[in-house]
Amino acid sequence: QVQLVESGGGLVQAGDSLRLSCAVSGRTVSSYAMGWFRQAPGKEREFAAAISWGGDSTNYADNVKGRFTISRDSTKNTVYLQMNRLKPEDTAVYYCGGRAYGAASSSPYEYNYWGQGTQVTVSS
Repeated sequence: QVQLVESGGGLVQAGDSLRLSCAVSGRTVSSYAMGWFRQAPGKEREFAAAISWGGDSTNYADNVKGRFTISRDSTKNTVYLQMNRLKPEDTAVYYCGGRAYGAASSSPYEYNYWGQGTQVTVSS
């Protein structure tokens, strides 16, 4: 059984940085494609960033490219989302998803494991 647990969310001001973590248990993160998605109230889940299972490919949504960076630490079995120059429109619940031996997909339907989410609120 694979479990994903997000952490690191919080309330910050516009221009600040946050680093989200997604701790993976039950399987090694290096065999999983991992994606970060976000969902604001009243909106659909939106892709933010993803990394392939091999770690050699990353993918970013246009509206976070250059500000967000996805990475993973196999020794800690954890995936990170470093978020810089945050904007109020980045406010959402952030979820990590996982799929064994997957690509860095932007589609939430490609991921079959999900965490419970962590709230990020950016004030103006």
